[in-house]
Order: sequence, then structure tokens, then C-alpha cells
Amino acid sequence: MQNIDRRQFFNTIAKPAAVASVVMANPTLMAKALSGIRSTAGNPKDIARDESFWREIQQGYTADRSMINLNNGGVSPAPRVVQEAMKRHLDFSNTSPAYSMWQILEPQREPVRRRLARFSKCSPEEIALTRNASEGLQILQNGLDLSSGDEVLTTTQDYGRMINTFKQRECRDGIVMKQFKIPVPAENDNEIVHLFEKNITPKTKMILMCHMINLTGQILPVKKVVRMARKYDIPVIVDGAHAFAHFDFDMTDLECDYYATSLHKWLCAPHGTGMLYVRKNKIPGLWPLQASNECGKDDIRKFEEIGTHPAANYLAIGDALTFHQGIGSKNKEARLTYLRDRWAKRLLKHDGITLHTSLKPKKGCAIATVQVEGIETSDVAKHLWSKYRIFVVAINHKEFTGCRVTPHVYTTIEEIDRFSDAMENILKNGV
Repeated sequence: MQNIDRRQFFNTIAKPAAVASVVMANPTLMAKALSGIRSTAGNPKDIARDESFWREIQQGYTADRSMINLNNGGVSPAPRVVQEAMKRHLDFSNTSPAYSMWQILEPQREPVRRRLARFSKCSPEEIALTRNASEGLQILQNGLDLSSGDEVLTTTQDYGRMINTFKQRECRDGIVMKQFKIPVPAENDNEIVHLFEKNITPKTKMILMCHMINLTGQILPVKKVVRMARKYDIPVIVDGAHAFAHFDFDMTDLECDYYATSLHKWLCAPHGTGMLYVRKNKIPGLWPLQASNECGKDDIRKFEEIGTHPAANYLAIGDALTFHQGIGSKNKEARLTYLRDRWAKRLLKHDGITLHTSLKPKKGCAIATVQVEGIETSDVAKHLWSKYRIFVVAINHKEFTGCRVTPHVYTTIEEIDRFSDAMENILKNGV
């Protein structure tokens, strides 16, 4: 195993029997494999077009190839190695849960926490393991003290559940939520910062912003907004549900104090796993959703107080992170951008196509929303499914409409081209 290379690594993780025997017998397999992969790393744009590289990764998934799943923005499948790890931990949990799960497996959350922190370039004492981005964001939205009349600021394109969280605080606490529109697509960072600043008033006590908007895949300038808001002493809560492990960035480079994400989207961790980042000095002043054993506690783990919970889901996050690192963040971003551009640029050659997502570098990645003019978006999505078994999401926002298309690393070039063929057929013949 000393000389394992990239191909051997992905061949191994695609085979559950090999995983169960080899990885458990030799825990350093992953590290050795990753070392081999890094030694063969090249230009991400070149790797993005290397179908032999991606074919190995595709074989690591148990995807249903009788359909084309282009809704990975909702929830992504886990690679086989992650599924096997979770099953292994779940089986062990059930041997004697009060002992095996609580005494043996639960402490193993800490290495997972440390690995996520290392990947995010922050302290392990700033990372909480949650069930999803919504839970992490609700901890933040409900955990900061607000009084009647205080204002919270966000856009009209933020996630519906987070908007509803503020609406509940309006009913419960008498706060005021202010929303404003941003361009579609939004390609000028300074314009976005200006719009946030323009809508700040003396009563503004909190800002909620997306790192990547779920509706269109638009990437927003988090660092610039955070720096602007800091001048007014206004905390910025960042919704990173679609950003983490999707495109390459450093958490610390964002300079934010609060960030929440889902790990079952682009990291492909087990379903029902998420991560919350809170800067260390901000932890004591943030209330958890469920009470911890003392008020003002400065331990990040207070946000994990949810009662009995599974260990298997969280421990398998480590396997998902290893799989992601085996690909490489930059390589993954380049591939996802390549897949998006392959269908988007092809369709944009036709009249009657509108793209609500920027194709400029660092303004988007895998997610893009496309509109067929003159045909109801819901009808397009239904037709793609009923005739072609292609799964997309119909986005019907007050400000725009279109099908949200989200491939992943297991998506094949053929599947992308079949989607493009289907869309061109719709343009020609309708639904």
C-alpha cells in the first residue's frame, strides 16, 4: 500500500468490501492515497476535462442511472465509502447503544470537529456539528438578543425558512424585517455592498446574507459586506448552505463571525449533517436553541445540545471530507464550473433562453437557473421529468423564473448533453 496512486484509491473506495476490510485494517490508507493524488495534481482546468479522472470518482457513487439527477442543490447522494462508514458505525451503535454509542462513538466526534476546523482554517473550538444549515442559522437568528423595534436586514432572495424565522421573531418579539432587491444576476460586488449599506438604519441590529443564493447559485461578496457592516457594529450571519465544499474558499478569509452550512449537499456527507462556525469571542453572547447547563457558556458544544442523537451520521462526515480532499477543492470547483458551462453556453446560443446566473469567474459554480421564454417554468420541469426522467427544480420567484440545474461530480458528460438535447427539443417543439 505504500505506493497507492490516484486510480488505486478511487478503485478502492468504489468497492464496499475493500473499504470494510482494507480501511479498517489499515487506517492510514486514506492518508497514503491522498498523498499519491496530490503528487499527480495538475492544472484544475485540465483536470476538469480529464474524463478518466472523473470516471473513477463517478464509480464511487451508487447513483441511479435510469434518471438524471440535476437537483443536487437540494441534497446530494453520499459516496459509497461514506454510506459504508455510516452503516458500520450504526451497526456498532446498536450492539449496546448506551455504551457503544455514548461511550465509544460519541467521543470520536472530536477528531471530526478537528478535521473540519483544519479544513476551514479555524479553531476546533469554533465548530459545532449540527443537522443542517437551517438549524445552524436558526441558532444564530434566534440566539442573538433583539428588542421590539430592532431591524434585521436581508434580501428578497434569501432562503424561505430563514425568512420565516425572522417573521416568527416579528410576531414573538416585535422586531422588523427589512428586505431589498438585488440584481439578477449580480455581477458588481460594490453594487451589492452599496445596496446593503443603503438599507441600514440606526435601528439595524443584524444582517443575514447568502454566500451563494440557493435560487440562482449567485455568489455574493461576503467579506466586503462584513467589513462594511463592522463599521456600524452590525453582526452579519452568513448562510453558507450551498457554498461549503462546492467552490474553493477559506472560512477565515471571509472575516465573518457567524457561518452555517449543510454538509449533506456539496460535501456529500450523510443526510442530516451540518456545521456551524461561531468566532470564539462571540460564543458566550449567543443563546443555543436548546438549553445548555449554564448561561453564557463559552463552549461551542452548547449548540449541539439536542438530546439523544445518532453518532453514525456525524462520524461518517470524516469519510466524506476525505473523499472531497481526494478530489481537491480547486479541481472540484473547476469540474463543476465546466459542467455548468457545457450546457449553459450551448443553450445560450439559442433565442428564447435566459440565464439568471452569472458565468463570470467566482460569481457562480455548479448551480444555474435557466428560463425558456414563453413556457411556464413548472411545465418545463414537469416535461423534463415525464419525458426524459431529468430531475430539475422549478424556481418561481416574484422577480424571476427558471429551472434550477445542479449537477455534481458524479454527473457524466453524457447526462449533461442529454439535458441540453432535451432543452433544445423543448425550444423547438414546446411541451
